[in-house]
Amino acid sequence: MPNIASAKKRTRQNEKRRTKNQAQKSAIRTQEKKLRVLVAEKKLDEAVKAQSQLISLVDKAAKKNLIHKNAASRKKSRIQHLIKKGAAAPAA
Repeated sequence: MPNIASAKKRTRQNEKRRTKNQAQKSAIRTQEKKLRVLVAEKKLDEAVKAQSQLISLVDKAAKKNLIHKNAASRKKSRIQHLIKKGAAAPAA
């Protein structure tokens, strides 16, 4: 436990930032799970809307360095591929 006032303040700031970052990462994971369920249930119209929301969350997280820009790009690519694969499945 810090004794110096500035160290105490830094501890408070770190805790606030950690909880906020944790919530944003959790929101991304939750949205991705919802998207995967929609694709599995063949609800492609809803999945496309969920996809745009997820891409927005991922871009914001990458902009704030919450996740690495390449990780964000990879995640977006994978969900776009998932949607495309889900849309092609009924036609095959």
